[in-house]
This record gives sequence, structure tokens and C-alpha cells, in this order.
Amino acid sequence: MGTATGKQQWHASYWSEQKHGSAWERVKEAMRRDWAQTKNDFKSSSGRDLNQDIDDTVKQAVGKEPIPAPNQPNPEFDRVEPALSYGYGAREEYGQKYPQWDEKLESQLSHEWDANQTGMRFDEAKPHIRRGYEYRKP
Repeated sequence: MGTATGKQQWHASYWSEQKHGSAWERVKEAMRRDWAQTKNDFKSSSGRDLNQDIDDTVKQAVGKEPIPAPNQPNPEFDRVEPALSYGYGAREEYGQKYPQWDEKLESQLSHEWDANQTGMRFDEAKPHIRRGYEYRKP
């Protein structure tokens, strides 16, 4: 596997691209963002303010939060608050019927969200809606 510097990447004998590769790519991007933010926090000219903290890094690394495009900051709270609030309220409304997030719940929430024309598409709002839904326990 090549790298940005053109050097061959070493992997242990157990490494399998199928098993380890895609997970590493997700984790690597989360860590890359964390590193850029850390350099910015320490006033390095090569750092970038990505509004990234350890919670973002961990959630991105495990796939619970999408990784924004390179050099794009994480969303500000005010921008995602409607989705978080909607998810939190949806748990109160639908928590008995849907104690776990599933495709049926997602379909229902998607239709409701899109019908209200919030200015954010459901696929963009979904991780924040889900975070709000799962934050509130029944």
C-alpha cells in the first residue's frame, strides 16, 4: 500500500485489507483531523481550526459521526441543533415503538424531516437526529 510520500506502508502479517483496511481508513481520517486541530491549538502555522475535539475524533473513528470533507470544520452546534432537538423529541414520541434505531424508524423520521423543509437534507441531518434520539433513553 502506498502513502502520500510514495513509501510502501508496512503491515503486520495478519493484516488484511478487507478486514483492517477500511476501518483504518476511517480512523486515519479522524486522527488526521485531530492532529490538524492539535497543531492549530498549539499555534502551529500548519494547523487548521476544524472545531475538532476528542469526542469528535472518537465518534468519527468508530463511525458514529461522519467525517467532514478535508479542511471543512465540524458543524457548529447552532447549525445542527434542530436535528439534535428533533431526534431527542422523537425518542419521547416513538421510543416505546422503536427502542432501537432501525430502518422503519429511520424511514418515518426521514419523511417527517423532509416534509418540514428545514433547509438540511435528511441524509445530512441523520447523524445528528440519531445522536439526539440515542442520547435520550426511554
